[in-house]
Amino acid sequence: MAEINITKENFDEEVRNYKGMPVLLDFWAGWCGPCMMLSPVVAEIAGELDGQVKVGKVNVDEQPELAAAFRVESIPLLVVVKDGVIHKQELGYRSKEDIFDMLGIYPDIK
Repeated sequence: MAEINITKENFDEEVRNYKGMPVLLDFWAGWCGPCMMLSPVVAEIAGELDGQVKVGKVNVDEQPELAAAFRVESIPLLVVVKDGVIHKQELGYRSKEDIFDMLGIYPDIK
């Protein structure tokens, strides 16, 4: 599954009220160097964990209300939401293995 662009308009449907698999939210901005480094890792995870994790991207410049709601002060920020509840969040660049650990999913890493 490709990453989903999360906005204040689709947040309730795609994240808050979503039941089932965890949702990984990537809070980012186009001017953020570490965000650009993390982006391909998040995209890879979206493809590899299709059917196990929903991956959403939140552009903090375009969605200031969501950034404020999550109290985003620095980016990139990764947040794991399960059944509408924040379970984990990590600030800064993270490796694929670190993100798998955040999600509690441990596929065979080659």
